[in-house]
Amino acid sequence: MEKTRREKDSIGELDVPLDVYWGINTQRAILNFKISGRQFPVEFIIALAQVKRACLTANIASKKIDKKIGVAIGKAIDEILKEGKLLDQFPIDIFQTGSGTQTNSNMNEVLSNRANEILGQPRGSKSPVHPNDTVNASQSSNDVIPTAMYIAVLNTIRDSLLGPLKHLRRALEAKIDEFDGIIKVGRTHLQDAVPISLSTEFTVYKKQVETFIAKDLSSVIETLSILPIGGTAVGTGINTPEGFAERTVKELSKIVGMNFTVNPIKAEGIASHIPIVRASAAMRNLALSCMKMANDIRWMGSGPRAGLGELFLPQNEPGSSIMPGKVNPTQSESLIQVCLQVIGNDATIAAAEGFGSILDLNVCKPVMIVNLLDSIKLLGAGIKSFTEHCLKGLSVNLPQIEHQLERSLMLVTRLSPTIGYDRASEIAKRAYDEGKTIREIILEEGIEIADLDELLDPSKMV
Repeated sequence: MEKTRREKDSIGELDVPLDVYWGINTQRAILNFKISGRQFPVEFIIALAQVKRACLTANIASKKIDKKIGVAIGKAIDEILKEGKLLDQFPIDIFQTGSGTQTNSNMNEVLSNRANEILGQPRGSKSPVHPNDTVNASQSSNDVIPTAMYIAVLNTIRDSLLGPLKHLRRALEAKIDEFDGIIKVGRTHLQDAVPISLSTEFTVYKKQVETFIAKDLSSVIETLSILPIGGTAVGTGINTPEGFAERTVKELSKIVGMNFTVNPIKAEGIASHIPIVRASAAMRNLALSCMKMANDIRWMGSGPRAGLGELFLPQNEPGSSIMPGKVNPTQSESLIQVCLQVIGNDATIAAAEGFGSILDLNVCKPVMIVNLLDSIKLLGAGIKSFTEHCLKGLSVNLPQIEHQLERSLMLVTRLSPTIGYDRASEIAKRAYDEGKTIREIILEEGIEIADLDELLDPSKMV
């Protein structure tokens, strides 16, 4: 049988596995929340440890924690942040209390037990380092969890999304240069339209990426950098020493490498999480832009003989288990599925804000942060894969593009100012019915149009 230690709290006594660093509060949560088997992602646990590190520094500065004890707690935190240790000590299901209290307690117990061990005391002793009185000093789950949420999002954007986005932008720039001067049939409503340059279509994708980085992401980062730490219970700041919030935020700025400020209305950052909603909405917008790009490219690459056939897509793997030689736009399909998941995550986050933000505390914090981190990481990985395995390897089927362009009926649009809309419509209809080009019908009907070659030159239409 598994060896255990006996621990006690206000509810009663409970056995805790002897070799773990968590304590009785965590053990109760393990027993009470057997729901999904999913734990908080490591990005959140790291952010929570960063918050604990900053709070520890502020508490030592205000003499709320003895320096010797603080050094031991600091060593325990650094084992998480610098050595990647103890990360297997956070087993609680994400579907727990809406405030995230169980996970905050989990962190407090792990750091307390490890610090006591460093000081020569057994796990579970709660002395001289107590999980609540010491590790959680000047804090509440009310302010610690949302602060960790915001930091986790910012860390994940920086570490998982910005790189792939910049890589995507560079790849699009390369394709814009490569496709310069190539004119193709434009399409609206999936029907032929006036010509457009292939580079213009790719410039659309690049513009959307740049707008996301410059505007959407910039706004998200600014909003998430305002932290409610120091608000403790419902934003009152109860049980915090003077200057605690400012010291903690200053230390967090050093630890994370970003500029943070204290929310002047800490209760607002505890009762509601609109910054998380805005961040999720930005990810949804990016997903929609990526979905357009992925869809356009798979349409332009459709075929190879019965589709548009304007682009050659990289042949990464066989596309069928029964049809030999078939190749599918798998990277587009993969990215589209990523985008659909992100859109679903956003719907969950918006609902969590609406249903969870009641009176003085949003009580859907875990589901909000887990879904948002999932969206950011999915987008980063999906964009990276699409860029590497599809976008960079695209090439042009120039003969097909030129053939389609020569037979395009919408070239007649340039003749409307000369012969009128109705006459131009008749020419287009006859060309379609007889399977001929606009030029052929004009010559057959003997219509004299000055500069016909120039008017029907697709390069003059873009």
